Amino acid sequence: MAEKRLVWDLPTRLFHWVLVASLVASWLTADPGAPSMKWHMYLGYWTLGLVIFRILWGFFGPKHARFSEFFKPGRIGGYAAGLFRRDSKQAVGHNPLGALAVIMMLLMVAIQAVSGLFITDDIVWSGPWNPAVSGETADRLTTLHHLNFDVLQWLVGLHVLTILFYAFYKRQDLVGPMFTGYKKAAVVPEGHSITDSQLLKALVIAVLSAAAVYAVLAFAPPPVIEDYY
Repeated sequence: MAEKRLVWDLPTRLFHWVLVASLVASWLTADPGAPSMKWHMYLGYWTLGLVIFRILWGFFGPKHARFSEFFKPGRIGGYAAGLFRRDSKQAVGHNPLGALAVIMMLLMVAIQAVSGLFITDDIVWSGPWNPAVSGETADRLTTLHHLNFDVLQWLVGLHVLTILFYAFYKRQDLVGPMFTGYKKAAVVPEGHSITDSQLLKALVIAVLSAAAVYAVLAFAPPPVIEDYY
């Protein structure tokens, strides 16, 4: 069996797959006026916590999870120029285009989660911070919420197509390592792997992320009660 080395820590892998599940569940429960919207809102709070966790993990996590390690805009052009070369060298962590996709995905999911705090379906459900904005602003944020999710779906679709492109054209497996955490030693030079997943640090950051979401909800303004008399 070929030697393998650890690249993706467990928290990064869990974040990836839990985010996938959260986005699918959010899509399935998005039905204005329906009881499922309650769960859609809960999923929004959960997803906001995930985004906060990943941003913090991008600064304090292991080597290949850190933004400073993989997001290098100056390398994108050169990498894109050789994208269709079958023999191109496989990246240890995220390749430059993959890194750009990570940043875009985090940004768009953050916009989705934050905008959801202010919107209303004009039937039953409203975000906790909806009373803090005018009706016009809420309408604009609702439009943004819907349009952003449409674009997000396209981005996810492109991500899936990219994985298939790497698997069948470039013969590079991007999915397997995101499950196991390991890549072949031939891809990961000695000294470029990580030694552990830093689970205690991840737990602390997860608690801080949950506390941040709790604070967002706890400090939300009280709902406006209409007086019809």
